[in-house]
Amino acid sequence: MLHSHNHNAHNQTGHISITGVSKYFGRHKALDNISLELEPGSVTVILGPSGSGKSTLLRAINHLERVDEGFIQIDGDYIGYRQVGDKLYELKEKEILRQRVNVGYVFQNFNLFPHLTVLENLIEAPIAHKKLNRKEAIEQAYQLLDVVGLRNKADAWSRHLSGGQQQRIAIARALALRPRVMLFDEPTSALDPELVGEVLDVIKKLARSGTTLVVVTHEIGFAREVADNVVFMVDGKIVEQGSSDEVLNHPQHSRTRQFLSKVL
Repeated sequence: MLHSHNHNAHNQTGHISITGVSKYFGRHKALDNISLELEPGSVTVILGPSGSGKSTLLRAINHLERVDEGFIQIDGDYIGYRQVGDKLYELKEKEILRQRVNVGYVFQNFNLFPHLTVLENLIEAPIAHKKLNRKEAIEQAYQLLDVVGLRNKADAWSRHLSGGQQQRIAIARALALRPRVMLFDEPTSALDPELVGEVLDVIKKLARSGTTLVVVTHEIGFAREVADNVVFMVDGKIVEQGSSDEVLNHPQHSRTRQFLSKVL
């Protein structure tokens, strides 16, 4: 039997395909003809100096940022568009929001609802999207709190938590919709240094869960330990991409070497 080693490939979701994507802000080309294939369940870390387009690329993956050229697909579906014949038409806002349910997004600054308890933060979306009833949503919330190690904080107000705890809850909240893809935009950059580890540990745990992860970060150690692919961007272009070993230990491009020598 052919391909027997990959017997579960047909039910794996979360394949991201980025094809010839460019994005302009006025005359500035924030993304310059980016193409990337990210396999289901893989972990990709995007590195680069600030202003290199990392966050813009991440935001394009769930259509928070509209691209000017090219297209992005997740599991074959165009993100933000539907195809009719050989033309793409932008989806209506409601359909875009529905599509976004499949893509979890964790921002730099937690974005929790301060007027809700931790538990309420975790059950709100699955109930609103009619994915789960209240009882199921609460059950799932406790499972997710176990994943992020904060079961004892279920009834706390989110504003009373430390930054690291809030970010771990934000990750749990994104997971509550069971996305196929999770995007992290510098998830530790707003945290005090001593709290960074607890958030990275949660993301490491997810890295083995089969969800496709794309992480914009400066944490090279994390990239080295967890990433399957590392993408290095400068000025809206991908300068170098490959396995974490290739890019971090044997960089081909002078810009990559320069960047790594600064951060290591």
